Amino acid sequence: MNSIELFTGAGGLALGTHQAGFRHRGLVEWDEDACDTLRNNASANSVPGIQHWRIHHTDIRLLSFDMFGNGDVDLVAGGAPCQPFSLGGKHRAQDDARNMFPEFVRAVRELQPRAFILENVKGLLRASFQNYFEYIKLHLTYPTITKKRTEEWPEHRTRLEDVHTRGRFQGVKYNVVTQLLNSANYGVPQQRERVFIVGFRADTGLEWHFPEPTHSEDALIWDKQVTGEYWKRHGVRQPASSKAFALSGVRMRDLENGQPIPTKPWVTIRDAIADMPEPRVDRDAKGFANHKLMPGAKVYPGHTGSPLDMPSKTLKAGVHGVPGGENMISFDDGSVRYLTVREAARVQTFPDSWRFEGAWSEVMRQLGNAVPVGLAAVVARSVASKLKSSDGKEPSPTDEQRSAPAQ
Repeated sequence: MNSIELFTGAGGLALGTHQAGFRHRGLVEWDEDACDTLRNNASANSVPGIQHWRIHHTDIRLLSFDMFGNGDVDLVAGGAPCQPFSLGGKHRAQDDARNMFPEFVRAVRELQPRAFILENVKGLLRASFQNYFEYIKLHLTYPTITKKRTEEWPEHRTRLEDVHTRGRFQGVKYNVVTQLLNSANYGVPQQRERVFIVGFRADTGLEWHFPEPTHSEDALIWDKQVTGEYWKRHGVRQPASSKAFALSGVRMRDLENGQPIPTKPWVTIRDAIADMPEPRVDRDAKGFANHKLMPGAKVYPGHTGSPLDMPSKTLKAGVHGVPGGENMISFDDGSVRYLTVREAARVQTFPDSWRFEGAWSEVMRQLGNAVPVGLAAVVARSVASKLKSSDGKEPSPTDEQRSAPAQ
């Protein structure tokens, strides 16, 4: 199955969709350092099968999607720049020049893939952005109903609502679902909440839902506080003064009734980096690229680090401070240190073979903006499985649908 990756960055979503079996016909990214990261890993075939990746270093607003063919793309995926909607940004949303949602819609309109995956920050769900979020979903549902030249987005939304409530539309339509996912609930050693918007072209007739969580905090608490398996696994003595966490009331009732916790424990920072040597300031550790200690970590308001025995807090890209400022490990003795680039990459579930290009602050920015590879793969595998189940069964959009006039 063929795919196109937009706003590729360091490649988190691209690697996840690649692992799910999609073959990328093109990866689009405007940042030079991120493009270097992508090109160098493709040239080195850092992950089997990516040596033929074609990276397009360009402003997506200048790109014609005709180059990728018509009707040959099964999936369009991308994480549109999140700064306009980030909780740590300036909150300009649709008025921010970096708002690239319209370009993602344009890609869907011109390529008309069988499915799309769009990812963004939790801040998109803020009450102040709610109207624009609903507009995004409607525009993705009816991508061929374009905004008129003199029209503002609220007016366009009104036209889209009219079409939607009328219930009769002959052009290309997508069935769109959204959900806020916590990466930690899917085996990623990071509590990173992200909004996913997934759509299937309506003529495929496919039914789909988001994958159920596989990991939980309850299971981690059980391993730590009840069985002690977590500490045994790491050969660490269970702290006598460890904080007591309360399981949810529902989970306590299940346990009292003899029901096992159905999920695996959250993956912690200690789990993620257990086999890595302590980093040094002067050089990378042998066998681990990008594993060098950056000195100078310190605690200050809003930047307290992540406890070693919990999933990391959300890695930050530095929009509201020095890149990496919150990307620290907090130890039981009160000390902190920065995650190395390689450790941060593991927190984002990038493979160890994946090398990052650029200065430390730039690389941490790439990582802070990335979609966790593991979470991307979970969603993409579910989408891929559904598309494969229908291969050869559903029609492509008819010429009449493709050319349906804007309304």
